[in-house]
Amino acid sequence: MSGTLFKREWLVGDLHPHVFAYYFKQWADYTMTFHTHDAIEIMYVISGSCGIEIEATSAAAACEMTLKKGEFIILDANVPHRLIVDERGPCRMLNVEFDFRERPAAFPSMRQLALEDEFVAELITEPSSYLLLRDPSEVYQVLKSLVLELDSRGKSINLKAELLFAQLILAIARLHGESGAQGINTVELYVKQAIEYMHHNYDRDIQVKDIAAAVSLHPGYLHRIFRAHYGKTLTGYLTELRMEKAKMLLRETDVAIADICDYVGVGSRQYFHAMFKKYTNQTPIAYRNAVDTQILDSRGLTFE
Repeated sequence: MSGTLFKREWLVGDLHPHVFAYYFKQWADYTMTFHTHDAIEIMYVISGSCGIEIEATSAAAACEMTLKKGEFIILDANVPHRLIVDERGPCRMLNVEFDFRERPAAFPSMRQLALEDEFVAELITEPSSYLLLRDPSEVYQVLKSLVLELDSRGKSINLKAELLFAQLILAIARLHGESGAQGINTVELYVKQAIEYMHHNYDRDIQVKDIAAAVSLHPGYLHRIFRAHYGKTLTGYLTELRMEKAKMLLRETDVAIADICDYVGVGSRQYFHAMFKKYTNQTPIAYRNAVDTQILDSRGLTFE
């Protein structure tokens, strides 16, 4: 253990990622013995939940925590820990073990990333041997892409894998910076995660209960904190998002007006037309015609 999450010397030399192991694993009714790794480890919960226990050492007290879907822990090398999957399980996880080493590389080193991004510098010097974070989904998507690229290359790091690893470090560093000193369960972070979920899923038939489930909050509580923080309801925000996307599709594409409701997650064409007219004071047909007329006028074109 280095006394920080990563090693401070990474800010001195030009070091690049080296992956030791990575694997998906479904766990059920299992308790590990305490053990350590020579590498830094990311343990990401894809589904279910599990317990992580960290054994007391001369440098840190014992700790026990529950990891839920979409949460992950980063452990410094040589931190004694164990996984417990009991009634909280089963639990599906993605684990990646890595370190950084000197070697020729085309991509920026950890030192260079830290010089360019203050969040990376703060992550490297985090005064703890572990870090628990909740992921809106970005980290998992990068992790999946990284392990697939490593699989295709026989675990060797190529340019694409280095790019993905840098993206992974940046995403984790931003999450760490946003969580701040108050930990991951801040109102601001829940609101941000709810907004990101809506932007990623507005084309589906989602409701407040779906958004709340995605951020692991009770629907009523999420509704209250979102309205207090953002000044509008979740439903109001989602409607505005959908209508702005509909305007973009009408303005910039040739998607048939009858199909646009499906692109923005509104199942009924009649309901979509009513929503759009209430939001813009125009029907979708009138809005597209007005846009087409403006384009023709700007080009000095007229119909004979």
